[in-house]
Amino acid sequence: MPHILLYTMGHCPYCRRAKALLREKGIIDWEEYDLEIVPEKRGEMLARAGGRHTVPQIFIGDTHVGGADDLFRLDEAGGLDRLLNLELQS
Repeated sequence: MPHILLYTMGHCPYCRRAKALLREKGIIDWEEYDLEIVPEKRGEMLARAGGRHTVPQIFIGDTHVGGADDLFRLDEAGGLDRLLNLELQS
């Protein structure tokens, strides 16, 4: 399973949707930085996400997935399971 990193905010409905999708995929372990709690991580997020400043920003392995909408589009296209290596576990 690749490393999953999320930059989030507690009040963000998109962040909750993204985490719910990951849980539906059986993913329960990820690294998460809530930018309201650790605001010093915002600069790191901006640098890693190519200047994107909205949350969530989602990274799976070395891949910057983007935000929640990007995650859902990736899943609809079948790419999320491949990225998570879920097809190898079936």
